Amino acid sequence: MTELRNDRLLRAIAGEPVDATPVWMMRQAGRYLPEYRAVRERAGSFTGLAQNPEMACEVTLQPLERFDLDAAILFSDILTVPDAMGLGLRFTPGEGPSFDNPVRDEAAIRNLPVVDPHAELKYVPDAVSLIRRELAGRVPLIGFAGSPWTLATYMVEGGSSKDYARLKTLIYDRPELAHHLLAVTADSVTAYLNAQIAAGAQAVMIFDTWGGVLTPRDYRTFSLAYMQRIINGLDRHADGRRVPVTLFTKNGGQWLESMAETGCDCLGLDWTTDLGDARARVGDRVALQGNMDPMMLHARPERIREEVATILESYGRGSGHVFNLGHGITPDVDPEHARAFIDAVHELSPAYHT
Repeated sequence: MTELRNDRLLRAIAGEPVDATPVWMMRQAGRYLPEYRAVRERAGSFTGLAQNPEMACEVTLQPLERFDLDAAILFSDILTVPDAMGLGLRFTPGEGPSFDNPVRDEAAIRNLPVVDPHAELKYVPDAVSLIRRELAGRVPLIGFAGSPWTLATYMVEGGSSKDYARLKTLIYDRPELAHHLLAVTADSVTAYLNAQIAAGAQAVMIFDTWGGVLTPRDYRTFSLAYMQRIINGLDRHADGRRVPVTLFTKNGGQWLESMAETGCDCLGLDWTTDLGDARARVGDRVALQGNMDPMMLHARPERIREEVATILESYGRGSGHVFNLGHGITPDVDPEHARAFIDAVHELSPAYHT
């Protein structure tokens, strides 16, 4: 594989010295970019785009042509795994993702297969290989997957939910069945991420979008335990380097110490947790990623720059910080405001690394 010319992200996660804080954005390849919307139109559907390795590669690279980013992230969707299980994923404009065949009884749950990523999901490692080739060592490539709990919310509810009543009823009334569902999903995600790593992903991230809806006890039992299972099964070295793992639980700031004990390398934070407080709590056990409120990108560029300065000051001096938003960039953001954010990180952060 081609040697990395910019390894700032990997060095920061490892706690090694860097010249500036690395920055990338969750959903950085997406609808806020007109060039993305043009490719999406050409593809005919989100699914048609995500399942076409050449198009997925094209949109993955688009933000790097605009902005001075320190990483690329694979363009895909967390729901590819349950779709490969036969649940029938659909994206309806204005409504979001849903499944034609949600799993709501014991037979459906017991019959769920562990996904073979080289069969039903072959288009994803194919896209990863193509992106790595086209990056040519420019920046690292991040692969990702959804957490078992988050995937299960969609698999059982059938789509988005306000109260997760079906899945919560399952964990309260039939915990053994819920554990089976989560175990099969965790093993599928492990195989899926390992396929991405084998294809060339140089870091991976697990998105636990809905872990924050659980009680502390249930979070550790039904979400964190299965992310731990994934981490234990990952191939952690490739191309002669460690492949770092980032865990991100939205609204999970109260569990940072437990998350840091999983063996992950980095914790993603949303904007509801103070970055300096988080650093004081976990010390140098893990790196921290985040955590500007994505809505800040609607503010004036001058205000965005002030916020970047505040967050850098909160983290303080030294390595171990990957600057990011606290969640994904939204479709209505002006790309020039994203540029102001990224440029501010690179301009202001070197003072914290000298």
